[in-house]
Amino acid sequence: MTRFCLVRHGQTDWNLEGRYQGQSDIPLNSTGIKQARLIAEILRDEKFDAVYSSDLSRAIRTAEIITEHHDHLKINTDPRLREVRQGEWEGLTRDIIRDRYPKIWEALIENPVSVCPPGGETVLEVQSRVNAALNDISALYPDGNILVVSHGLALATVICSVNGFPIGLAYQKVPENADPIWVPW
Repeated sequence: MTRFCLVRHGQTDWNLEGRYQGQSDIPLNSTGIKQARLIAEILRDEKFDAVYSSDLSRAIRTAEIITEHHDHLKINTDPRLREVRQGEWEGLTRDIIRDRYPKIWEALIENPVSVCPPGGETVLEVQSRVNAALNDISALYPDGNILVVSHGLALATVICSVNGFPIGLAYQKVPENADPIWVPW
């Protein structure tokens, strides 16, 4: 059985401002770098067989900081580990979204599984691509201890998958920035 250590990237300015980042490539802020350094210390003595990260800079930078104590590891990037694509909502705050897209917002609240922002993707689509990535990684390391650095909703779909939670609860299962979660796969 593969064991994944899932870590959400450190904080960004858009996290602080409540902006929907989605797949926009927003860098870590100074707090995010400190969070990554803290998690690096926590995971310092952990023996990882491999490291995988989303290809967005906030995840890659978090993975780089964590692996400073693991010289032998190369960071593998996989775009399937990206955050949910928020389409027209990327860069907007919740209040702006509710004002500009009231019907879609209400529909998403009622049915988060199959409703998505214009130009975005559903939580079910996110779960499908992230699970496919983890299945492929697990096939390469069937008994491995793997670090995966990704994003809030992307990781929430994994949490739902491994715990048997309905995928509609994914928005309620988003982990904190730079908070490690161990899951068997």
